[in-house]
Amino acid sequence: MTVISKEKKGDSSAVSTPTVGEQPVALKIAYIGGGGRGWAPGLMKDLLLCPAMQGEIRLYDLDLSMAKFNAEYGNWLQGHPDNLSKWRYRAVDSLKSCLKNADFVFCSIEPGPIQYRKSDLEDPMKYGIYQPVGDSVGPGGCLRALRAIQDYRVIGEAIGAYAPNAWVLNFSNPMSVCTRTLYEVFPGIKAYGCCHEVFGTQGFLGRMYKRVMGCEKAPSREEMQVNVLGINHFTWIDKAQCRGVDMLALLREHLHDKGMIKVYTEKDAPRSLFGDSNQVKLDLFRRFGILAAAGDRHLAEFVPWYLTSEDSYVRWGFRMTPYSYRLERQREAPKQLKKEFKSRVFPKVHGSGEEYINQMLALLGKYPFRTNVNLPNRGQQQGLPAGAVVETNALFSENSLEPIASGALPDNVNILVQRHVANQETLVRAGLDKNRELGFQAFLNDPLVNISTDAAWKLYTTMLRKTGNPV
Repeated sequence: MTVISKEKKGDSSAVSTPTVGEQPVALKIAYIGGGGRGWAPGLMKDLLLCPAMQGEIRLYDLDLSMAKFNAEYGNWLQGHPDNLSKWRYRAVDSLKSCLKNADFVFCSIEPGPIQYRKSDLEDPMKYGIYQPVGDSVGPGGCLRALRAIQDYRVIGEAIGAYAPNAWVLNFSNPMSVCTRTLYEVFPGIKAYGCCHEVFGTQGFLGRMYKRVMGCEKAPSREEMQVNVLGINHFTWIDKAQCRGVDMLALLREHLHDKGMIKVYTEKDAPRSLFGDSNQVKLDLFRRFGILAAAGDRHLAEFVPWYLTSEDSYVRWGFRMTPYSYRLERQREAPKQLKKEFKSRVFPKVHGSGEEYINQMLALLGKYPFRTNVNLPNRGQQQGLPAGAVVETNALFSENSLEPIASGALPDNVNILVQRHVANQETLVRAGLDKNRELGFQAFLNDPLVNISTDAAWKLYTTMLRKTGNPV
């Protein structure tokens, strides 16, 4: 799994339809967080459209009632007129029942009650620290990490005991810390982290190609071949090719075209909480000469320059996602699913745009597949510590996941990334050892925590108290 390969070409747009006469592969899938409001129903709909797999999906969640509803919902979807597959969904009440002899494990959890997000997001604001997301870095990301480590210790140990040969797909944030914890707890695990943030930047480059080259239609995301470096949500692209065109050279040439770089005001800033005007990534590109590849809301949290005041985010064309939205979504999403289920009117189904289906099919030996994922560093990224979880391209093939050597970041960018890698490594150790002082070192060393040590300690201990005191 950890062999470093030179780049190989995989068909990232490969279809999942089996050949005539080929039987679908029978699988057992364990879904930890199976009561989820978004990812679980999304997987169910994606699987409807994939005739190459079938089997059983066991849903485990601390909220057993929601897992039971999702099982009902998934089994109901099997009657959809567009269904191409055969799956049975079952809610279970223990990790052992969920994981026993699983072929694939999905991890998608909320570390702690959603109410903990209130402290993650709102207490730092009292000290002038602003976080658009608050789930990867910053004070909120730090406290979420300390909670997630406790959950992922249990998950990792259970996988080692009941599904040691399974492929484990992690979707939970903080991605790097969660994935790293799994490997610390069970070194033999076959786990990787999945994130779709780079997809948005590929789409942005595709739209630029369409405008500059005068195409009728933008190239597909899959046509935008990129070399990915860095860590989750602080990813970078140093090479990008599309139809023989050097996309970073094209971006430099057209960086100052009308509408590319602008200063937003409250009047013209996007209204969507998840809108992305690409201004942070473009500013980083013109300052450092390499393209940041995550969404602006995440990127802004890794450096201290874009969140300097309560409304500084407006200038960069994105919005904060408040706790009130998180809480409302947690409450409303299951209501909408239940309303749909009660109506007995099947929803329209279409691919989610996520890549886990192609990844699974590649691991089952259907075809090679290349994309960016999060894995421990075994040499695929130069300049960052061995073992730390990094995000680079990798090649999926039959029962194999090989990281692709990505090279190194420029020194002035690498030092920005190194600081966060050091913090993530510290947080994992602090969480596993339940060492409060060590956790504070990471908290204090985060670039957003630009306050006195006394104030930082007060904020840190207050947030620990309000979010279950995991260390």
